[in-house]
Amino acid sequence: MEVDSVVVIGGSAGGFQATAELMARVPAGLHTAFFVVVHISRNSVGSILVQYIQKHTAYLCSLAEDNAPIEKGHVYVAPPDFHLIVKSGYMRVVRGPQENRWRPSIDVLFRSAAAAYDSHAIGIILSGLLDDGTSGMSAIKRSGGTCIVQEPDDAEFEDMPYNVLNNVAIDYRVPVADMGYVLDDIFSKPFADRKLQAIPDDVKIESEITERRSSDMSELEKIGVRGNYTCPDCGGGLWEMTNDTMPRYRCYTGHVFTGKILAEKQAEGLEESLWVSIRMLEERRNLLMRIVNRQSETGLGGKEDDTAQRAEELEKHIERLKSLLMSIGKSDPKTAGYE
Repeated sequence: MEVDSVVVIGGSAGGFQATAELMARVPAGLHTAFFVVVHISRNSVGSILVQYIQKHTAYLCSLAEDNAPIEKGHVYVAPPDFHLIVKSGYMRVVRGPQENRWRPSIDVLFRSAAAAYDSHAIGIILSGLLDDGTSGMSAIKRSGGTCIVQEPDDAEFEDMPYNVLNNVAIDYRVPVADMGYVLDDIFSKPFADRKLQAIPDDVKIESEITERRSSDMSELEKIGVRGNYTCPDCGGGLWEMTNDTMPRYRCYTGHVFTGKILAEKQAEGLEESLWVSIRMLEERRNLLMRIVNRQSETGLGGKEDDTAQRAEELEKHIERLKSLLMSIGKSDPKTAGYE
């Protein structure tokens, strides 16, 4: 049976167990469908997550399938390495560019739910690191939907809940154990009584870009301003989105980064370049020292001192670069984007 509302759930580190606990608390018989994105490795087996959630709920769980209809009483889980997009009455499963380092991305799912179901979309953010899900939750809020966030003290990892709380005027901040009661209360009231509001153009445009897996300059100019940064994944120019409360950037190809993640990607690129520079300098130093040693062994040539001096200067440059690398590497591992 087709549904007139959807519940979208996003989690990252610690989200695996939190999602199962949430579904165990959801009352049976709600006239809705649930969509789940949990950050897991692209090489993971999606059916394991499906089976784990199924053990905790009477709702029918399955991996989402491209162009499949949305049915009441079902839990659809995003397959590893694919974005899950909600449409009106059906779903899309596409392999578009990563957003915030992830595919599937929570933002993609939440934004599409806002574009397709406006005030009938309910978003839930669970435990996780960094800030994927904040922009998507903002899209739901701006489209008239309902926003629920796990109480940070209740979450195994509090970053994602706190990032949403700091950037979105959410409706409920509760432990996972209480979310079933919240959903029961929401669905006890007719959705038809909700005040409808226009879906923001930028929400619709970004959702369409992800589904198409392509964009054009005119679209990007409608939702952002051209920035001075380049995409760390493809080298294209980045546009800063104008309707988010926190910095967020999108490139022509479709890669998307929050300001925090873009900074980490830039640091990674700098670190990689420095390691290449160190390797080239060490090779040159080793070659110069080989020349010095060879001249010493044969007694030929009169410029051993000059060559040795150049090798010593290179050694100093190498040590400076290594010290710089050590200072870059002292950032908090929780912000490095790996969960």
